[in-house]
Amino acid sequence: VSALAAAARQGILIKGGVYLEGGHKLTLVALDKTGTLTEGRPVVTDVLPLNHRPVPELLQLAMSLDAHSTHPVAAAIVTHATGLGVSPSVVTEFESLTGRGVTGVIDGQRYYLGNHRLIEELVVCSPAVEERLFRLEAEGKTAVVLATTTEPLAVLAVADTIRESSVQAIKELNAMGIRTLMLSGDNQQTAATIAAQVGITDARGNLLPEDKLKIVAELQAAGEVVGMVGDGVNDAPALAKSFIGFAMGAAGTDTALETADVALMKDDLRKLPAFIALSRQASRVLWQNISVALGIKAVFFGLALAGMATLWMAVFADMGASLIVVFNGLRLLRSGNGMKHQEASDAP
Repeated sequence: VSALAAAARQGILIKGGVYLEGGHKLTLVALDKTGTLTEGRPVVTDVLPLNHRPVPELLQLAMSLDAHSTHPVAAAIVTHATGLGVSPSVVTEFESLTGRGVTGVIDGQRYYLGNHRLIEELVVCSPAVEERLFRLEAEGKTAVVLATTTEPLAVLAVADTIRESSVQAIKELNAMGIRTLMLSGDNQQTAATIAAQVGITDARGNLLPEDKLKIVAELQAAGEVVGMVGDGVNDAPALAKSFIGFAMGAAGTDTALETADVALMKDDLRKLPAFIALSRQASRVLWQNISVALGIKAVFFGLALAGMATLWMAVFADMGASLIVVFNGLRLLRSGNGMKHQEASDAP
């Protein structure tokens, strides 16, 4: 109870003691990219037409489709177009294509806006499109393609900002002996670039929700105790499958928060190593308490057999042991002070 209270004070909401006790067993943490390692508020950096259509018209098509999506990349495109004074068109037959993009009908024409995987599925990818995609992805940007059923129209790129707290969190996890892995729906090049910037050596991109789930299951079958950190609907299956699922509390979707076992409030990834450190400390205190309680009773039992036990010894073996255990456990309430001081030092 003391550890759960200390965690809550730090902005770490744990859905039960079993997850707190299990935290010290983690050997590997898998992390989503957008909204977890990055701010989740990307901005449009490039709009590259692939035909004669003007940029405002292309932005209007893209924002019309993305206006119906909650993905951070979609929000960036809508915000960028709105800032340029572009208004959306009416979209019918809208559909979200999980892990690939969106589609809808505008003025009788079906349009698609999505990643490289989607364009390849539509069989409209070309060397010119791939050249632009690879160049943007090498810069760590997320690129999407606007297309019809017969041709690509434009490549749009957005860039997200890495959270400074993410870099520190990965360092702390590595120092604790916990390996890290990035699982992202973005392309492999972008995922690898962002992972390198935060200190993660193993990055896997182009993943659908079922791919993330499969990777987590394979790692656990290989003997790893896996924690999964995510914020979106696409992360929910992996969050549910992992030993402990962590959701980013502020930016996380309702589905992610409902599925996860632990919510990290303020979207500060440093709370993850703080949780693991608290779990390890709580585990040590639990074993200390068990040892003290059983040890005192064993000593009293031996004295009783030897005929040396007194009433006050019995009181100490019972109530005294209970008080020692309680006060030892209450020390965990002070575990949140370090994180609070750290947050205060980060404040402007």
